[in-house]
Amino acid sequence: MSEKKGSSWTLLLDYGPLLVFFAAYKFAGSGLQGTLAATLAFMVAAVISIIVGLVVVKRVSPMVWLSTALIVGFGAITLYLRDPKFIQMKPTIIYLLFTATLFVGLLKRKPLLKWLFGPVFPGLTDDGWLKLSRNWAVFFLVLAVANEVMRATVTFDTWLTLKVWGVSIVSFIFAVANMPMLLRHGLDTDAKNEVAKGAPVE
Repeated sequence: MSEKKGSSWTLLLDYGPLLVFFAAYKFAGSGLQGTLAATLAFMVAAVISIIVGLVVVKRVSPMVWLSTALIVGFGAITLYLRDPKFIQMKPTIIYLLFTATLFVGLLKRKPLLKWLFGPVFPGLTDDGWLKLSRNWAVFFLVLAVANEVMRATVTFDTWLTLKVWGVSIVSFIFAVANMPMLLRHGLDTDAKNEVAKGAPVE
């Protein structure tokens, strides 16, 4: 498989489950039943994404493995207790886990973001990875706080819309904003289009 085609598949598999979640909720209708149906669809789509990633792309990043585990876990709790707050808490948990992981790496001078994201930024120096890890650690922390604020103050419908479109757009902008720093630290110029694709989707 070509590198370009592989990147397209990776992007689709990263965003696919979240888009399925959004579409299923809109199709099933608002209310508890719609939320539960969308949660089940989200869980199934996440597992399928892992399987397709292993078969087609031959690689699934640790970030996606962890995200899928939390989707299935918190989704199951949501379905069992019939309480949407648990699937809404999933992004907060994963953002905080990423934040803690990256800060521990920074303390040990190890660019753990490289492990989380996988080989998406060829040529980037360790110093560049450390700076990128610092930036994303702070950003993940902000996202965790923002998710809790949204969860506590808006309806599920509004929360899901902001999660799918708002957070994705902000993450894309943040990823692109790191481009100058990445280029100064050895990022292969042929890989600069991968920067935005490295934005996490949780």
